[in-house]
Amino acid sequence: MVRILIADDHDVVRHGLRMVLQSVPSLEVVSEASNGQEAIRLALDYKPDVAVVDYSLPLVSGVEVTRQIRARVPRTEVLIFTMHDSDALLQEVLRAGARGFLLKSDADEHLIAAVRSVSQRKPFFTSRVSERMVETFLASTEVGTVLSPRETAVVKLIAEGRTNKEMAALMCLSPKTIEAHRAAALRKLNLATTADLIRYAVRNNLAQG
Repeated sequence: MVRILIADDHDVVRHGLRMVLQSVPSLEVVSEASNGQEAIRLALDYKPDVAVVDYSLPLVSGVEVTRQIRARVPRTEVLIFTMHDSDALLQEVLRAGARGFLLKSDADEHLIAAVRSVSQRKPFFTSRVSERMVETFLASTEVGTVLSPRETAVVKLIAEGRTNKEMAALMCLSPKTIEAHRAAALRKLNLATTADLIRYAVRNNLAQG
C-alpha cells in the first residue's frame, strides 16, 4: 500500500486528487494539508511514502516544503504538482529534492503513474517535460563544448551590459581582442547579432552572477 500526503491550498483540488488516488486499491491518502507549514508537520507525523505537493503553497513554498521533507523524512518522496511550466521552476524543485514533476493540466492522464513511479524511487516526468529537460541540458552543454573559456566570459559580460572597453579592462585584454572573441562566439554559435548573444546567454544562465 502506497501512503500519500496531498498538499494543496484549494479544497476542490485536494478532493479531486483524493478521489482519483483512492480509486486505486493499492493507493491510500493518509493526510491532506492546505499550506506549507501543515504539509511539513503532517509529513513528520504520518511519514507517507509520497507527498504530492503544490508548488504555490501559502506560508511555506512548495520548494521549501520539498526541501524540508527530504531532509527530515528521507523515506518520503515528493511529486511536485503545479500549473506553472518553466525550466527555472523545474530546476528549482529538482535541486530541492523532488523525485517527480507533474503539471495540473496533465493530471487526468498521468497522476496514478506519477505517484506509482515516485513511490518506487523512480523519477517521473511527462514526455513533454522530459523533452524540455533534454533540450535545456543540450543547450547548457553547448557553452562548455562550443565556446572557449574566454569566449564564454565575453558572452557573459556582454549579457551584463558591459562595453568593449569595460570588458577589456576586466579581462586585461585589448578591445580588439575582446571584439575577436565576440566575433568567434557569434560564428561558433551561428548567431548574427549582439542581441542574439544576449538571448543565448540568458537562456543558458550565463547572465546570472
